[in-house]
Amino acid sequence: MLKFDFNNMMQSAVGDKGISQKQFDEYLPLAQKAFDAVQSKRGEGWQGWMTPAGSDVVDKIMKVATNVRENFDVFVVLGIGGSALGPIAVFNALCHLYHNELPREKRNAPKFYVIDNADPERMNALFDVIDLRKTAFNVITKSGATSETMSQYLVVYDMLQKAYGKEADKHVFATTSEKKGNLIKLAKQHGFETFFIPEGVGGRFSELSPVGLFPAAVLGIDVKGLLIGSISMDAVCRNPDVYGNPALMSALLQFIAMKNGANISVMMPYADSLKYIADWYCQLWAESLGKEVDRDGKTVNVGQTPVKALGVTDQHSQVQLYTEGPFDKVVTFLQVGEFRSNVVIPQGCEEYPDVNFLCGHDMGELVNTELFATRFALTKKHRMNYTITMECVDAYNIGQLLYLFQMQTAFAGELLNVDAYNQPGVEEGKNATYALFGRSGYEQKKAELDQASKNVSNDKFVIDCD
Repeated sequence: MLKFDFNNMMQSAVGDKGISQKQFDEYLPLAQKAFDAVQSKRGEGWQGWMTPAGSDVVDKIMKVATNVRENFDVFVVLGIGGSALGPIAVFNALCHLYHNELPREKRNAPKFYVIDNADPERMNALFDVIDLRKTAFNVITKSGATSETMSQYLVVYDMLQKAYGKEADKHVFATTSEKKGNLIKLAKQHGFETFFIPEGVGGRFSELSPVGLFPAAVLGIDVKGLLIGSISMDAVCRNPDVYGNPALMSALLQFIAMKNGANISVMMPYADSLKYIADWYCQLWAESLGKEVDRDGKTVNVGQTPVKALGVTDQHSQVQLYTEGPFDKVVTFLQVGEFRSNVVIPQGCEEYPDVNFLCGHDMGELVNTELFATRFALTKKHRMNYTITMECVDAYNIGQLLYLFQMQTAFAGELLNVDAYNQPGVEEGKNATYALFGRSGYEQKKAELDQASKNVSNDKFVIDCD
């Protein structure tokens, strides 16, 4: 099980910059309301992510994934947002850190790539390193209208069709809505193997659905372990006692920290395998909580800016700011108890005592000692921080961790009284893009953009560096 240590959030550890017991107790009733609100909507509406994938879905995923491993040397995900960040995070956590560089017999799975941007150079670069004949593409978009993903699909399918005709359809796997959208229509038209995203599951909450489970299964990751971990964490998070519920406790602490002016949340894993968990978390936390209005229509402009850092690496780039800069951050440390492999630092440099003192220790010990030291330094400087420790990085613990953060986000949304599942700020940008490309139905938005461009255009405020 994961261990959640929040001692360093409290005044007893970090002084008056921490949370007082009095303030904590004042917000306990609000936390209870948040707990009740989330539990009352379990599995309903956009909380469909709280219902685990059924055995029929998992069995199909495992069967198709086996066929992909047997018939393809490369597996490419086309997606963006949660459809990309989730698979990347789990891949990096649970596969060899140099997976794609290993010979096939050692990785026992296809090479894995995720294309999550519309950058043309990156798209062309992909085709320089893959053999199209031996590549499978997993197109992931619930609506089938995501511009970035569908542009990638159009490029890929055109290349496949020109090269292989109707055989192109065997290279494409669709993950989308069962009942609506463009991709399901295309899947039916071409006979793509298809997985369905439950209607109540949004992109940033989708990693434990077919969105993330299918790529994981193709890579040989223990999909059932992921799900069992998430289910076990769900059982913990049903506890109404905040002292027994890590998701509710962490949400409450972050909420109070926001009230006290700590508007930046730093996610700092001390393991390379967890590096992209921080990326995934950034989207989950930012898109869910960064809202202009609350559920009552009141302008609130709330949210906590997530920042990703990697220990030990970012001790040498960011920690100076965290220890001596503004008191506007909460640092979340992710610690691994036992690494899956280790390296003993050999004897040497006896003539240099300030190097030789490391000899005989191992690198896992060094990483965790540096975590302890950084946590000590932050606490000494009265900076709020808490630590989540997992015994080891495996499918069960990653399933627990992902679900913990999803529950934390759901509770935080209730505490802030915002809709944690919409994204109006994102939609505005999407609609503007559609209008600029002349998509039908967006003529009014195009007129608005043209007028806005005229209003702000002023050469006086432009510096030409030519």
